[in-house]
Amino acid sequence: MELKNILNNESKLIEYLIIPMIILVIAFIFSKILRLIMSKFVKAASSKLNVDPTKYNFLKNAVSFIVFMIAIIVIFQSIPPLRAYGVTLFASAGILAAIVGFASQSAFSNIISGVFIVIFKPFRVDDIINIGELHAGVVEDITLRHTIIKNFENRRIVIPNSIISEQTITNSTLTEDKVCMFVFMGISYDSDIDLAMKIIQEEAEKHPFQIDNRSQEDVDKGIPEIIVRLIGFGDSSVNLRASVWASNPRDGFAMKCDLHKSIKERFDQEGIEIPFPYRTIVYKEKKTE
Repeated sequence: MELKNILNNESKLIEYLIIPMIILVIAFIFSKILRLIMSKFVKAASSKLNVDPTKYNFLKNAVSFIVFMIAIIVIFQSIPPLRAYGVTLFASAGILAAIVGFASQSAFSNIISGVFIVIFKPFRVDDIINIGELHAGVVEDITLRHTIIKNFENRRIVIPNSIISEQTITNSTLTEDKVCMFVFMGISYDSDIDLAMKIIQEEAEKHPFQIDNRSQEDVDKGIPEIIVRLIGFGDSSVNLRASVWASNPRDGFAMKCDLHKSIKERFDQEGIEIPFPYRTIVYKEKKTE
């Protein structure tokens, strides 16, 4: 009887040693495979975002941590003497995790949003973007917590990723750099519309930043390089709009500013009036008694 108990105890001891070892080996192999997959994914995503892949190494460490945590839970559940201790231990850990999670909710939100940026790639480093109606500039750096934008005043704007994920993003360089700039001009109702359109076309065509975006089919059809349209009538002006293409947003902005100046000067030379509001003031004399 005693021999049987000893054998049973020895078999249980061997079982309690072998099962955890098998589980840990499986967890180790599975963790290695996941880390290899994550490494390839992070490198590919980082190359498209133009960021340093070492910033996302903690993702691989987080995967390993989760895998080994699951392995430890399985070990505690598979060994009856440890099950009671495991329930108490994980209950205490759960309370602590809830406290820490509540305290760092904002940080986790930024990390999750950063992971989504890595996965979906709405913008990259060196892209020119507008975030909502407030911030615009060039993306200088992307981390899992925040994104750094260099605005056009050479100031750095650090925006948490959770805020970016809730905003509408306008990316001017996501697929291609060239951009169409709309040049709006208003002329008076007495001015020559055809002459005004011709002046706008000539000034736009001779600007060094302007590019010809027509296809060969458009050229064969005789479509002009610069298209100027009458888009509406204002209270005191006839509103014209020219579509002028540039190779990138920076050149496009500079070109648009230059065209405002050169077109205004040509309008003054050719007698095309740019209207402005008039006000008539009437003075009434006091009645004499």
